[in-house]
Amino acid sequence: MSETNAQTETPETSDTAPETSPFEAELAKTRDELLRALAEVENTRRRAERQAADARAYAIDRFATDLLSVADTLSRALSAAPRDDVDEGFRNLLTGVELTERAMLDSFARHGLKRVGTKGEAFDPKIHQAIAHIPSEHPANTIAEVMQPGYVLADRTLRAAIVAVSSGRGAENVTVDIKV
Repeated sequence: MSETNAQTETPETSDTAPETSPFEAELAKTRDELLRALAEVENTRRRAERQAADARAYAIDRFATDLLSVADTLSRALSAAPRDDVDEGFRNLLTGVELTERAMLDSFARHGLKRVGTKGEAFDPKIHQAIAHIPSEHPANTIAEVMQPGYVLADRTLRAAIVAVSSGRGAENVTVDIKV
């Protein structure tokens, strides 16, 4: 009879073990779903914070892009204006245009808009557009001439600077060694 009880107890013990197994599986599945939902909520929060920060940083990009042509026109007017033998009225007008350009560039700087592309600066294809490779007194892969300045808002390029890149000192440094 003890054998019968032992046999009877063994199946009962094995019956209870499989009964807890579906509950544990369901618990593990629910825990996994909960962790995935929490991760999704955290990712959504981070994405929203990043989008809000981008919106703050780049809110003026379209307006600033429209003003770049005004800044270019002021710069061209100043570079084309004669500096010698001008009367007092023209000198005052020229000073006013210089002050206007300076005020515009200061305003750009206050809002995170920065002018890029100066002679001697290292060439960076992210912010410069090379239209020529010329020999110059500047080291190789630096800007030799600036045709049009570029502008960067925060870390985004609004307009690439159009430049000529230096290839170095010129033909005197070029050596060709051909072995046949």
